[in-house]
Amino acid sequence: MARPDAQPLRRCGRLALLAGLLYLLGASPFVTAKSLNQIFTPDLQPEGMLSISPLLEDSRIGNSQEVQFDLGLTHWAEVALYQGLNPREEIGNLQLCFLNRGPHLLTAGAVNWSSQGGGAQPLLEYGYYPGKNQFMVGVIHAAGRNEALLGYTRQLTDRLQLAFDYQSGPGNSITAGFTYNLTPSLQINPAVYVTNTSPHRALGYLILNWNLTLWRP
Repeated sequence: MARPDAQPLRRCGRLALLAGLLYLLGASPFVTAKSLNQIFTPDLQPEGMLSISPLLEDSRIGNSQEVQFDLGLTHWAEVALYQGLNPREEIGNLQLCFLNRGPHLLTAGAVNWSSQGGGAQPLLEYGYYPGKNQFMVGVIHAAGRNEALLGYTRQLTDRLQLAFDYQSGPGNSITAGFTYNLTPSLQINPAVYVTNTSPHRALGYLILNWNLTLWRP
């Protein structure tokens, strides 16, 4: 197995500087550890909450430098814009929640609508969230084929959550990582991607999430 590509890791200093600046801006009263390393999740962004997330990753995963904006419009609708910096690219996402009852979640959406061409990819995902363990299974239609989505998270402490996920198909990976709450509104999520196709490569990924309340429902 190859070692993680070092290039994204050499840019971690930029993220550390940004983390310090965001810390000085203050904290939101909310704490969220949604999202996995690779796949979308059936739990949506809380209504009125905006997440701003700078991202560094190996270019073989996707855009090597990106800023993500996720906004909860209502308790059943979330929109997102991903602004790629290297190369320049805009990606839009829309997710709608059709079931949120007890531990059961069901979400559908149209995701990965890129300014580089190609239509949005339909997504359907079910989540079972009984407590500290969360399970996700779904399907996405991408590149003319249906690809399976699997995810699992384990909340170890109030601050630390482990995350594992998988998306079938060439160009996708199985991943392992964690999310750590630096403050109530600021999180860091490093992960390693191991590609599905041979030769299998281990690729680096690092994202910061800053959560900001724009309005309260």
